[in-house]
Amino acid sequence: MNFDLNIVPFSRRESFLAISLLPEAKDREQGLYLRTVRGGDDKFGEAFRIEMLDEQGKAVPFEAEASPERIRLNAGASGRAEICLSDRSTARFRSSGCGLRLIFRTAAYDYAYEAAANRWEVNSFTHECRFMLIGLEGQLRTEVPWDKIKSSYVIAEFTPDPASGIAEFAVEEFRTVWEPRAEWEPFDDAIARVQAEFALWRDRSLSVPNSLSDARELAAYITWSCLVPAEGCLTRPAMYMSKNWMTNIWSWDHCFNAMALVRHDPRLAWDQFMLFFDRQDESGLIPDFVNDKYELWNCNKPPIHGWTLAWMMERTEYIQEAQLREVYGPLSKWTNWWFRYRDDDGDGMPQYNHGNDSGWDNSTAFNNGIPVESPDLAAYLILQTEVLADIAAKLGFADESAEWKRLAEHTLEKMLAHFWENGRFQACRSGTHERSEGDSLLMFVPIVLGKRLPEPVREALLQGLRDETRFLTANGWATESVASPYYTPDGYWRGPIWAPSTMLLVEGVAAAGDRELAREASIRFCDMLSRSGMAENFDALTGEGLRDRAFTWTSSVFLILANEYCS
Repeated sequence: MNFDLNIVPFSRRESFLAISLLPEAKDREQGLYLRTVRGGDDKFGEAFRIEMLDEQGKAVPFEAEASPERIRLNAGASGRAEICLSDRSTARFRSSGCGLRLIFRTAAYDYAYEAAANRWEVNSFTHECRFMLIGLEGQLRTEVPWDKIKSSYVIAEFTPDPASGIAEFAVEEFRTVWEPRAEWEPFDDAIARVQAEFALWRDRSLSVPNSLSDARELAAYITWSCLVPAEGCLTRPAMYMSKNWMTNIWSWDHCFNAMALVRHDPRLAWDQFMLFFDRQDESGLIPDFVNDKYELWNCNKPPIHGWTLAWMMERTEYIQEAQLREVYGPLSKWTNWWFRYRDDDGDGMPQYNHGNDSGWDNSTAFNNGIPVESPDLAAYLILQTEVLADIAAKLGFADESAEWKRLAEHTLEKMLAHFWENGRFQACRSGTHERSEGDSLLMFVPIVLGKRLPEPVREALLQGLRDETRFLTANGWATESVASPYYTPDGYWRGPIWAPSTMLLVEGVAAAGDRELAREASIRFCDMLSRSGMAENFDALTGEGLRDRAFTWTSSVFLILANEYCS
């Protein structure tokens, strides 16, 4: 498999290093960059621009071809080169018939110095890490002018050994102390090992129909390569949403990645699921997102965790008493947080204070202002309280189980009375209960309640989801009706198709009894991804990939739906 470095970064499991082709931007030349994805999504993490050099030391154009184990650079008659991420902290480079140049643009107190022969340390305050440049074969030449408190810039040129015509070097990322190696693994052996590591991950990933095999390999690569190690605020090995620029984990995105992993790597799946509960506030709130450096608490994401847990428990025997005891307290606190701290008008229907809290940031459900009471939130909490009742019973907490069950029943009753009007669900402003405008797919998410809903409600939702003049397009379900005046092709949650909404609705439709509609929506969605890749979201009418185009929750949902509904 080859992939486009303009779209999909080159990386590997549990590494903060990535390599991308980046366009020209302010203070950045177009080119191939070795990046670090530490520190969140407020920067691209460009560390070194990579150039190929001819025999006169001049930069020459080249073509880049990427596969999971290596990047090949081809400058025609001027030479060729290869790059491999041999381990989580090391980029290996080898060129034949040409040289390679690394250019590091400094800021703050960034500096470089010669640590030993053929070894230079670059200390990057900007990226909060250090890099050791190590010449292994050929010559190393540097240009590092000093400017009072920092190096003005850093240029390192690696030219071939005159006898072999080969240049080889490594860039090692580290935080504190660098330790030399006793010996270096041969370059070809490193490539073969990485190739085998990815092949093992790919082969264990969920199976799909043969017609979707290429898309499966891409989805497997994106999920494998977006893992980062447990470090800093990350208490467990964690799957970032992307290594393009969405270099965080959001507190509902992680659920879909856990679901895709649970059958072939349940331990890693559990780590994804529990990651946010490790960072939980005493009040019960979990952060909106987390990365290795910090968490954001200004908003949050919807409580789909009970729905996720129930789904996972149906598909693995890994979740036993120890796991249930680990999750019961945190999940209880998270559920109670909504009822205690997000029901300002005291009507028993918790609210979203901002569209971001729903995960559907700019949905038309929030057109008339905030806070908003929305039926999807009530549906999630009904499922979550039911799951808590089940866990409490299994752990011998009979009274608590009964309390959770009563809360689930009471919330369902209130949800129907509060939101169902004139044959449809409608969101409203908290306090005034003014109905929201627009025609958002968000109002159909309560289908996740399946046959808990009265038959007329269930059938009305299914009828709306079958309507090909409203939400269901040739590519799946648009997030705003295509007939709505608010529909926007690249409108984020006002039109484009998303993986999480698709997953929730497919499972809900199946639970409501229409397995055929669930299958049809899954086939349309997965066929679109096989053509357009694993983007953050998609134009509902053309199927074009939008925004960040190498997203893990899209990859995970593809693997699940292709496995369970497309056969």
